[in-house]
Amino acid sequence: MTETSRSAGPTVQGYAGPAPTAWVGWVLFAGIMMMLTGGFAVIEGIVALVDKSYFHVGPHGLLVHMSYTGWGWTHIVLGTLAVAAGASLMTGRTWARVVAVTLAFVSAFVNLAFLAAFPIWSTIMITIDVLVIWAVTVHGREVRQDY
Repeated sequence: MTETSRSAGPTVQGYAGPAPTAWVGWVLFAGIMMMLTGGFAVIEGIVALVDKSYFHVGPHGLLVHMSYTGWGWTHIVLGTLAVAAGASLMTGRTWARVVAVTLAFVSAFVNLAFLAAFPIWSTIMITIDVLVIWAVTVHGREVRQDY
């Protein structure tokens, strides 16, 4: 006889959790937003490296006194990591969720420190980081890879 019924949901270390719901879309949204904002952070970092006069606040007007070269490399590294974490987040791996939340947390603080140089964009980035943290911590377990 063949069994046609499915279990209540994916198993996680012997625990059968609830079946995935429509909230899985929020986690996928978080992964896509991490890739998008990570790409934007890389571009912002390149601008900070190439055109130091683009930002209208001097480096000493920022919360953390660092040259725009330092800020540029910080944004490039964090942006690259965010793109990779966003792609990994959509696989449903636990480590990817931990990395995504950690990077979103760090990104929020970096953008807070960069707020004087780019206020509107930094505020948008912080808001997206908070949404990513919320989506991953509340609904991250629902996205699982089935192999």
